[in-house]
Amino acid sequence: MTRDDALDERVDGERGDSDGDDRAVGSGRDEHVAVYLRFRQIFGDPATRSATARKRKKNKREGASVPFGDGRDPHGIGDVIDGLASKMGWTSPLARSDLLASWPGIVGTETAEHSTPAGIVEGLLTVKCDSTAWATQLRLMRSQITTTIAAKFPDAGIDSIRFEGPNAPSWKRGPRSIPGRGPRDTYG
Repeated sequence: MTRDDALDERVDGERGDSDGDDRAVGSGRDEHVAVYLRFRQIFGDPATRSATARKRKKNKREGASVPFGDGRDPHGIGDVIDGLASKMGWTSPLARSDLLASWPGIVGTETAEHSTPAGIVEGLLTVKCDSTAWATQLRLMRSQITTTIAAKFPDAGIDSIRFEGPNAPSWKRGPRSIPGRGPRDTYG
């Protein structure tokens, strides 16, 4: 029998309310027994622990606070951000913005000087070109550009690409248009 077991047996017979502990010290009970009972009441007796303390004890994983235990290895910031982005569903918007930012790497620097991606709407990448000649040239390169985008940015979800040339003003539609041939020698 250990010392604690003997003390428990001795204390079990003398157990009373908390006010009795103070009176027990004066009535001949040892002070260390009263202190032991008080500590056992506050810290050690599982029956008197709160429900949340019992739940924490139950949910605590074995070895979770060991310095080199499972799940304690440090992770790189890139891995943490990638995990967060995939968990929150941000991979597609991040891939789209990365595609728009790296347009010169996709089509080349000379072509990128004459074309800029305008935006992505429902899988359609719209590219504005400086002239109709550059728009036609990029239309001929559409399959190559689409393949490069699909290889480098699969999460972007680009289905098709539209190349637009510069827009000239049109007098055919609008609130102040009139029927007829429109301006001829006065424009340009």
